Amino acid sequence: MSLELRQQLKLSQQLVMTPQLQQAIKLLQLSRVELLEVVQQELMENPILEEVQYQEDEQTARDVHEEANRKTSLNSEEQSMIKNADWENYLGEFSSSSKQSVHHERETPEEMQSFEARHSSKPSLEGHLFWQLQLQDFSEEDMVVGEEIIGNLDSRGYLQATSREISESTGAEQEQVKRVLKRIQHFDPIGIGSRNIQECLLVQLEALNEDDPVLTSLVKEHLEDIEKNRIAPLLKKFKVSREYMQEYIEVIRSLDPFPGSSYGSEDVVYISPDIYVYKYEDDFIILLNEDGLPNLQLSSFYTGENQLVKDKKNKQENEYIQEKTRSAVWLMKSLHQRQRTLYKVMQSILKFQKEFFEHGVSRLKPLILKEVAEDIEMHESTVSRITTSKYVSTPYGIFELKFFFNSALSMDGGGHVGSESVKAAIKKMVREEDPKKPLSDEAIAAILKENLDVNIARRTVAKYRMALDIPSSSKRKKFF
Repeated sequence: MSLELRQQLKLSQQLVMTPQLQQAIKLLQLSRVELLEVVQQELMENPILEEVQYQEDEQTARDVHEEANRKTSLNSEEQSMIKNADWENYLGEFSSSSKQSVHHERETPEEMQSFEARHSSKPSLEGHLFWQLQLQDFSEEDMVVGEEIIGNLDSRGYLQATSREISESTGAEQEQVKRVLKRIQHFDPIGIGSRNIQECLLVQLEALNEDDPVLTSLVKEHLEDIEKNRIAPLLKKFKVSREYMQEYIEVIRSLDPFPGSSYGSEDVVYISPDIYVYKYEDDFIILLNEDGLPNLQLSSFYTGENQLVKDKKNKQENEYIQEKTRSAVWLMKSLHQRQRTLYKVMQSILKFQKEFFEHGVSRLKPLILKEVAEDIEMHESTVSRITTSKYVSTPYGIFELKFFFNSALSMDGGGHVGSESVKAAIKKMVREEDPKKPLSDEAIAAILKENLDVNIARRTVAKYRMALDIPSSSKRKKFF
């Protein structure tokens, strides 16, 4: 079989995404914080792009200033006294600080200090423990062992290495490792460096001077029974009343099984809504949150009638300015299109979910992306991107736009109800139930069928309950 080279023509169609189109799609799915970062980065890199700075009308400002001066006008004698008064001596005699301290403060003003010097860093578990380790009367060998122990703690505060492994890495005896570990376990927080949950709780009981044998036995052998509320076998084994057993259980539940979790590295994230929906009389008003978003424009220095700049520009500079101008114009168009799409999607959601905005979560209807996409004549992928990481402030709280899209459950009357409405109903039932007789999944399903005419299976109730982070009825049961 011989090989040969041939030339042939082939006509085909393919989708080619330009960099500008990729940027526009990317801007759709960015959150508000991410969008601000992208815009600020473009402002730094593109000299053609600049932010419009709103300035107060000079005549208005002058009128306000003159009116303020008129109301607080002083006669010539008072003005002369203010001008010639020795304010430094006056303050030195009557202020709470002396002249020397005032002079010292002027030498080191707060504005001259760095940002890091005026703000403390967030404490970490490792740093907190190392600080306590330095305060102990440990020998150099014990310090090495202590540092190795602290370096092998996980985010919960549990030790992830055995005494033998620490002994081999530090060259210390295992008895020395155990002795140092026992002291570290009594650092703040108590129980840090434990190997398991039983050891952690026993260390905390020891710190509380709780030496009751029943309490110790419950921690060592019956934590699973307490977790699953299997109380009857415990009453039979320890021969105590239900009231005493409840007191023991309350003591155990007051302990911290994960002492290191309070020093987690995660920061609190504050949500700024992208949209506000207000009710005005019998209608709703949609407002886009433009606060903090820069108002962009093209720089007149490069694009205007600046003859000096034009005379000095060569071919390469012209090409650079044209490229940056196209980039700036496309960014502004993309931002406008993003806001326009966001507004249209919110309008459509308000149209489909108006009963939610009138009455709350219990009236949330089933909704899918396709319905909104068809309503605003856009593709489903566009709706999916614009609803990602976007939040709306409603009369009933702040919700992600994805929240309004939920599956449907059939009703006896032939209609449908949204799954989020059913979840809200389940959450309300659990909140109002009798702690001594919590509702089972079967009972919740029966109540939903009776009150809301919803056909829902027990396993579906269990799935929704787990999604809401609600424990089972046996774990919710309380003994008083």
